[in-house]
Amino acid sequence: MHKNISKLHYLKKYLADSLLFRKPYSLCVRVYNRLHLLRVLAKMKPYSGVYNPCVDSSTLNEKVMCGYQGWFSAKGDGSGRDWSHYGQDQYFSPSCCKIDLWPDVSDMSYDEKYSTQFKHKDGKTAYVFSSYNSNTVLRHFQWMQKHGIDGIFLQRFLNNANRSYVAYNHNNVVTANVQAGANRYGRTWAIMYDLTGLEAGDIEKFVIKDWKQLIDRMKVTQDKSYLHHQGKPVVAVWGIGFNDGRKYTLAECEKLVNFLKTDKKYGGNTVMLSVPTGWRNLNRDSVKDKMLHQIISQADIVSPWTVGRYNSPQMAKEEIESIGSADIEWTKQRQLTYLPVVFPGFSWQNLQKTPHQDAKLNQIPRLKGAFLWSQSVAFKQAGARMLFVAMFDELNEGTAIFKCTNNPPIGNSRFLTYAGLPSDHYLWLVGRLGELLRNKIPESMTIPIRNKP
Repeated sequence: MHKNISKLHYLKKYLADSLLFRKPYSLCVRVYNRLHLLRVLAKMKPYSGVYNPCVDSSTLNEKVMCGYQGWFSAKGDGSGRDWSHYGQDQYFSPSCCKIDLWPDVSDMSYDEKYSTQFKHKDGKTAYVFSSYNSNTVLRHFQWMQKHGIDGIFLQRFLNNANRSYVAYNHNNVVTANVQAGANRYGRTWAIMYDLTGLEAGDIEKFVIKDWKQLIDRMKVTQDKSYLHHQGKPVVAVWGIGFNDGRKYTLAECEKLVNFLKTDKKYGGNTVMLSVPTGWRNLNRDSVKDKMLHQIISQADIVSPWTVGRYNSPQMAKEEIESIGSADIEWTKQRQLTYLPVVFPGFSWQNLQKTPHQDAKLNQIPRLKGAFLWSQSVAFKQAGARMLFVAMFDELNEGTAIFKCTNNPPIGNSRFLTYAGLPSDHYLWLVGRLGELLRNKIPESMTIPIRNKP
């Protein structure tokens, strides 16, 4: 801490001198950003709040975990990121929108709601939430507790965060919010690095560096609610082996896995890898490089990304019976854990409009939960002992399972609804998936009947 204070003092003095002696503008900008980054780092501290034990955080077995983006910001929330992921920076309007579902904020407090230019059918202003707001993240975990959802993998993006102190600060604030929510409401959580958008060399430069900061400053793996498996803290990495033209290499990915597992100070982790659907046969969405198998074999948990890979209950059932069963057998032979991904549906019409591309609204229909349920039952029958639900709060690709409204705004942007179902229907349904894994309800392809509150 004293070292950071001295750096801050030096940089402040440098900026003051720059104004007098007119030093190069670009250098002043770099110093300015460095100054604020040090301030962000100084705020990274271990969680010290209340802890209420509930979910067994020592294992992934029989757990239903959701992906948690945590990337939504709103103008006026204090983050300085305007409408990130709702729209295009400062622009969020019926002609500039990136979400296909509208969040239900009806039970949120006044200080959690942020007004928009959108209007409902009755002319009233439509509101959204911000992941930067600690009260909202706490509320999300309260919903998880109520419906029996075990916890989340917090997505951590570093493609912009280490180039922008504002983005990095958002990451850290949301991480602290998640810690508070998990501890208060007895859920579990873990870090998932999403490598999307990283350039060659960025894994060592940013990801490894960031994990060191999380361990040294926030001591995340010492958090009582942090997820462990096989006696070690879980760290997930999303985006290894995809054939979509990523700039970082498999060699860099292998170095990251080795660091997370074997480094004397920062290693000793259970490493989970989110890989392409075609990872085992090196086909479909996977690179055709056997080095991918080498990297996976060094990890502990394999989680193939199947979002958008099938579009009906029957297709999902057939794919999982053929491919999923073989995947599970491959991992068993190598003493690896298999974590399958299930998703409720898919839609990204508004997101695709931003780069002037066309996409169908409700591209993969939810069928009131039948699509999600069919995947989960098929994976259970194939031998899966745990599930990853994509995603808790993903409004952009229409895969969210948290509360969304049946009364979205009207206008130039079109939105999906939950087809008249209660806004917490998918929260309830995901909670039942945990009962399915734990054999508390039968493996029927028919969705359980929900008792009226």
